[in-house]
Formats: sequence, structure tokens, C-alpha cells
Amino acid sequence: MPAFSYQALDADGKTRSGVLEADTAKSARTLLRGQQLVPMQVQALAGNTADNATAHSAWGRRAFKPNQRAVWTRQLAGLVSAGLPLERALSALADEAEKTAQRDVVATVRAEVNAGASLGAALAQHPREFTPIYIAVVSAGEQSGQLGLVLERLADDLEEQQDLSAKLLGAALYPAIVSIVALAIVLFLLAYVVPQIANVFAGSKQALPLLTRAMLAVSGAVRSYGWLALVAIISGASCARVAWASGTFRTKVDAAWLRLPVLGRLARSYNAARFASTLAMLAAAGVPILKALQAAAETLGNRAMRDDALEALALVREGAPLASALARKQRFPALLSMFARLGEQTGRLPHMLDRAALQLRTEVQRRALQLATLLEPLLIVVMGLVVMLIVLAVLMPIVQLNQLVK
Repeated sequence: MPAFSYQALDADGKTRSGVLEADTAKSARTLLRGQQLVPMQVQALAGNTADNATAHSAWGRRAFKPNQRAVWTRQLAGLVSAGLPLERALSALADEAEKTAQRDVVATVRAEVNAGASLGAALAQHPREFTPIYIAVVSAGEQSGQLGLVLERLADDLEEQQDLSAKLLGAALYPAIVSIVALAIVLFLLAYVVPQIANVFAGSKQALPLLTRAMLAVSGAVRSYGWLALVAIISGASCARVAWASGTFRTKVDAAWLRLPVLGRLARSYNAARFASTLAMLAAAGVPILKALQAAAETLGNRAMRDDALEALALVREGAPLASALARKQRFPALLSMFARLGEQTGRLPHMLDRAALQLRTEVQRRALQLATLLEPLLIVVMGLVVMLIVLAVLMPIVQLNQLVK
């Protein structure tokens, strides 16, 4: 534990100095006040890594990756549910942390809790590590006296999000790799192989086949304007990135994306599943419905759907039922409003929203796997056709010459 030198005033107004051990400088001041001393100056004698945890979390690399945060939440939930005091649970997790950055963050959280802060307030000191949704759920669990159960539910939600993201990434990874390799091969053939073969027929006075002439034209364009095209692509990407920062432009792009035949429906289901899962978790933790809707809307990556969620929030604030407010927004799947209506009628809104999120996640996984299954052979066939055309463009003049020789 770090050591701190201090100067403080006692009850008689005399200056006292010394050294004490504490997690942070704030904890050291709290200890001095507990000894009826008024701290005047507190300085670290050694490298106080816990004091630097907040700065590390705010400006450096994140201490917790998403999967590590889910594991840490599960561990904390298990310790709290077993009846271990929160301070001892945090101490145990700090001792078991694999990385120094993680240990520093947990030690700082423990110090804040020891100083009298709530766990939610302590976690709020690390906004890069713990999202507002995470903090709101933990704070609601503390207020309801069911912190262990709420942490378990939070860990479940984090693991489900990671599982869905991993499956979507796995489904998209193979088609992406095939596309990049295919593009690289085609560009190599057009830029280097085809021109060298063309030199062989340069001295021939015979007219080249149409396919060969077309391929030579494409090859010449690639060689002459390839760098210009690359510069144009980079410039376009830079302009698009600048425009993406504009909320209006991004909302229009997101709205257009939702109108795509296959990908649009996939995006709608993915965002709706995340929205329903977050809303169910917050409602189950006891967060007021308006605050829960506001927080759940902020988790939506699609700006158009986020605007719809905020408009639904305004309708609920005016007294409309949640199901009716969501049903007015065409971008949200009808399944979500149906389950919300059942939840409001039965008084089991969190449970029904959970079921809606589960069905939407299942649909996203199924459609993503179907799309990947169709794209894999399609990309291979397209790549084979392009290579076949290039090979034919090279072989046809050779066959023509052989016929002339005979």
C-alpha cells in the first residue's frame, strides 16, 4: 500500500507530521480526520499508482477490455452474493487482478468506497472503464438492496453482448478476407501479368481478340490511373469522415442504411435487441422508466433509431404507454412493441423485454449466418470468373497464332 507524508493540525492547533499508509491521498486525508486531525498537506512518498488510476483510465489505454469487464462483474457479483462485504470483495479482486492497470482501478474504487462513497459513485470516477448504463444499473442495485442480483444480471447482459458481437464478427470475417485477397490478386494480374503478356503480341500484325483488347484497356487504366484512384479514395474517405461528425449527415446515412433490403433489416434487429436488453436490465434494477428509456436510447449506434427512441421517450413522458410509443416508430420491429404491450398488461415488463431481446438476437445470428453462408461461395465464384476472363484474354491470342501457323 502506498505511503504518504502529512502535515496536520490537532485539536490544540499544533502542527503534527508523520507518515501513514493509504490507497489514495483522499483516503489518507479521511484517515487523518478520523484521528481528529485537520490535514494541511498530504504527499506521496512513493509511486502512488492508485492515485494515477483515474488519469490512466481517462487518458491512457483502457484497463478493462469488454470481455474482461464482464468477467470482473461476474466475479464481483459472486463475492457480493456470497455475503462478502463490498470492501473485502473489492480488495480480493484487486489482489487477483492480472494487470497493474486493472489493480489500480479496483484499488481506487475500493478507496472511494472506504471513504464513504457508494459503489456507483466510485465507478463513475472511471468513465472510460464503466459506461453510464453500467453505473446506473449498479446504483439502482445499491438503492434496492439487491446489488448481488443486479450485478449478476449486468454480467449476463455484458456476456450476451460480447457473444452476439463475436458471432457477427465471425460471420463477416471470412467474406471480408476473401474479398481483400480476390481484389489483390485481380489488381496484380491487371497491373503486372497482363502487360507482360501483351508485350509478346506487340510485334504481331494480327488483330487481337475483343476480350484481349478490353482487358488490355482495363490494365492500362489501372496502371495509368491507379494512384489517382487511390488518392481519390483516400480523399473521399477523409471527407466522409469529416461529414460523419455532422449529426445530420450521419442520421441520413443511418436512415438510408436501414432501408437496404437485407443489411437494413439486420441492423434494425441488432439495434432493437440492444435497446430491449438495456431497457429490460434497467427496469428490472428499479430505474425509473423515463430514465431507463433515456439511457437505453443512448446505447443505439444507429442515429435514426436513436432519434425514434427519444421521440418515444417524449410520448411516454406525456402519458402514452411504452408499447404505443414504440409502435408509432416504424424503424423498431413490431416484435418489440408487441412484447412491450404484453409486459405492460401483465405487469412483467422487464421479463417480456428480455424475451423480445432474446428473439431479436436469435434472429440477428440466424440472418447473419445465412448471409455469410451465401456470400462465401458467391465471392469464390465471382473471383473465379474474373480470373477466368483474364486467363482467356491471355490464351485467346496464343490459340489464334497457333491456328495461323498451321
